[in-house]
Amino acid sequence: MIRARIIGTGSAVPDRVLTNFDLEKMVDTSDEWITTRTGIKERRIAAEGEYTSTFAALAARRALEMAGVPAVDVDLIIVGTLSPDFPFPSTACLVQSELKATRATAFDLSAACSGFVYALSVAEKFIGSGAMRRALVIGAEVMSRTVDWTDRNTCLLFGDGAGAVLLEVCDDGRGVQSTHLHSDGSYWELLYQAGCGSRNPAVQKTLDEQLVYLTMQGNEVFKLAVRAMEEAALEALQANGCSTTDIGLFIPHQANRRIIDAIGKRLGLADHQLFVNLERYGNTSAASIPIALDEAHRAGRIRDNDIVLFDAFGGGLTWGSALIRW
Repeated sequence: MIRARIIGTGSAVPDRVLTNFDLEKMVDTSDEWITTRTGIKERRIAAEGEYTSTFAALAARRALEMAGVPAVDVDLIIVGTLSPDFPFPSTACLVQSELKATRATAFDLSAACSGFVYALSVAEKFIGSGAMRRALVIGAEVMSRTVDWTDRNTCLLFGDGAGAVLLEVCDDGRGVQSTHLHSDGSYWELLYQAGCGSRNPAVQKTLDEQLVYLTMQGNEVFKLAVRAMEEAALEALQANGCSTTDIGLFIPHQANRRIIDAIGKRLGLADHQLFVNLERYGNTSAASIPIALDEAHRAGRIRDNDIVLFDAFGGGLTWGSALIRW
């Protein structure tokens, strides 16, 4: 059976670090309040002249370098993002240009924080069908430009960066075993950005009413995220005849430490099975899983034939999982 195997990983984050103590000077909050409720200690913030494509291209380049594959041999580039450089052209096209991946088809995918898992699912279907041999899947965000820095309920949560994987056709049983995607648009008002689309275009009224910033009902999102992510994880395990004890590494979306701990407890995972790095990056939306994957891979946390499980949840609402045999 033809599958898509991850042969390279990469990540990139801004140099600027914004700590909880820095935020204490900006909004009514404290390091203790943020750490207790989210587990976040610091996040990375893009500088002037740095964009979503900046980090997406660098992460992709690092994945290609690890795999030893030239960009010209890539057939497909998908960028999962909710903070593209422009409404159009796609950030993926900008990455294609930067990498000089002249043979690649390139497009963006919008599924908020689930964007990487959604993009991975699309790419592995292209490879599984025989239409493509190699695909770059990137999750990239500059969330710092979507939040209101006077709103302590959202500004302290998010950070910037990108992660990427290079997929290649494989027939030895390893690779992406299955992906499982879900959405429920009836909950869209729990987590969204009202401007600047066709409903609230980029006019002065939109700016005056601060519709350019994301809005979130945190408590409701928390409850739905735990339930949905648990169900998606179990769905992936059941589809592949696996149990939680078979998981070599569980990499969930890095949104909130309490969410991650609740899911880990429900699944009965041991500490060594769980990878968490949000204390250093915050919630990087679609970038969170591939950044964590790259860190885990380079740290030697993943070995050949390990079962690796991704689990994501985001605005839409969207959620999904992917099970990989490394």
